[in-house]
Amino acid sequence: MVSEARSRLLSTASSIFYSEGIHSVGVDRLVAEAQVTRATFYRHFPSKEDLVLAYLTEADRAIRGQIEGAMAAGKSPADTVRAVAEGIAAGIRSRGFRGCAFLNAVAEYADPAHPVHQTVLAHRQWFLDTITGLLDSEPAARHFVMLRDGAMAAGCLFDPELVCDTFLRGVDGLVRVHMEQV
Repeated sequence: MVSEARSRLLSTASSIFYSEGIHSVGVDRLVAEAQVTRATFYRHFPSKEDLVLAYLTEADRAIRGQIEGAMAAGKSPADTVRAVAEGIAAGIRSRGFRGCAFLNAVAEYADPAHPVHQTVLAHRQWFLDTITGLLDSEPAARHFVMLRDGAMAAGCLFDPELVCDTFLRGVDGLVRVHMEQV
């Protein structure tokens, strides 16, 4: 069972890391906003890096859940890919959207050997593999991932509705072209 203090720390960190960045937030602020002691922080997370990894693990779990839900709906692979895209668009349209948590994190942890960087790469490989399985084509899946990355970056810079419309049209075109070639 997860303690209330650990949950509060992770929830607080997730909110702040996503909205403000990871390196800009110190342990003192996390402890103060989660209303825990430093000893409690370090009992649950031996370092700030451990908290960052837990944050990314939770983000990964949420995305996996969304995609598994779309896959479990019993739709065709093409419609499942469209459903995944709709879920991404819903995130872009959500209040407080600040881009992709994983792309944001990797921008702060550029060293490919760093555990945070490795966690981002593992998530992205899972995502690519999942879309590849749905489309039965790695090149088409890479195209989808690039469309998604562009939409995630543009979604916090420009009108989210226009970004989502462009993204969804791009995914639909990709699916139609790919399915016609199969």
